Amino acid sequence: MIGRARINGLLDSIENPIAMLNEYIREMEQELQKGEPVLAHQIYLEKKQNALIGETESLIARRKAQARLAVKQGEDFIAKLALQEKLIHQEQLNLYTGQLAILQYQTQTLYEQLDELKRLYHELQHKRLLLISKANTAQSIKQMQKTIVAFHSETIANGVSRAEDRIFMIEAEAQASKQFMANPYTAVKGYIDPGLEHELEQVLQVVKKEAKPIEDAR
Repeated sequence: MIGRARINGLLDSIENPIAMLNEYIREMEQELQKGEPVLAHQIYLEKKQNALIGETESLIARRKAQARLAVKQGEDFIAKLALQEKLIHQEQLNLYTGQLAILQYQTQTLYEQLDELKRLYHELQHKRLLLISKANTAQSIKQMQKTIVAFHSETIANGVSRAEDRIFMIEAEAQASKQFMANPYTAVKGYIDPGLEHELEQVLQVVKKEAKPIEDAR
């Protein structure tokens, strides 16, 4: 049967503890499957031995009663035969009782070993779940660390910088295009927007009037 100390020692030294735990769990399942019928047969033998002891005790009681009856009837020879059988059955009873004690000890030992194996089996199952959880967590952390390092690399940083510059350029082009579309005529040199002709003429006259006193003063 697999010992806890042996398992813990090997788990500390192997590279893949989860795989080793799976192997031990399979071994324990096989041991449990083999142990259950053995225990059932042991219980059967113990019950059969108890029945045999009960039958022998009954025979002893009957032979004792027969011997007493023969003595009362004056049949000493028959009484001796009954007592002789009683002694033989008594020796058998002693033998059966000793065998029963051995069977009971073996049964108790099997119970204890199977209970210990079951406890160890459930313990390893729990340990396997913990190791799987730890392995998954460690793998996730490792992957995230790789991702963080990758995003801090010079290549990624340059790529992000170029992307930002491109976005700024697109925004600037969009803003310039919007400004150009808002007043298309201002982009053509020497051309006056006919829609502004009247307003421009009024402003021009005001400017001329303001400029005339300055010229007269000269």
